[in-house]
Amino acid sequence: MEQVHQTARRPSAAAVTAAAYLMLVLLGLMMGVLGGFQHSWYLQPFPISAVGWVVLLAAACYGAGRAMRGRLAALAPGVGWMAMTLIWLGGSPEGDVVIANDLAGYVYLYGGLIAILAAVLLSPSGGGAWLLAQGPYGSRPQGPYGSPPAQPGASHPAGPDP
Repeated sequence: MEQVHQTARRPSAAAVTAAAYLMLVLLGLMMGVLGGFQHSWYLQPFPISAVGWVVLLAAACYGAGRAMRGRLAALAPGVGWMAMTLIWLGGSPEGDVVIANDLAGYVYLYGGLIAILAAVLLSPSGGGAWLLAQGPYGSRPQGPYGSPPAQPGASHPAGPDP
């Protein structure tokens, strides 16, 4: 009886990276939809919900930048949020807008833009996408000479082991 060995087809690194960026943009779109409708809650006189959405947006953008080791990843959720926010800013013929011209609207809009800018600037620049730097699935990262990566503060050997 013959055994058929099939090798599992793994997606290319570029496809996985593109899917990760797409998911980050979709995260930003979702945050823009939810934040646009939920940003106007006050704990008088403080727009608590708008500040919360700005902090959440900053955390999502900065976290994406740190996780994928690049500023483009930090910008991806911000692009989705900005696209949805621009849609909410547009008025209809009836005069309805989602983001109103009040303190909560200003905090949400301008605070969100500042949060995206800060997250992008604080994210690491370069180093490539984390998905492209990974080895085969399930493998551990390797340091120089095929050894495990050195821990911070540990002494480093001068060269390879004999």
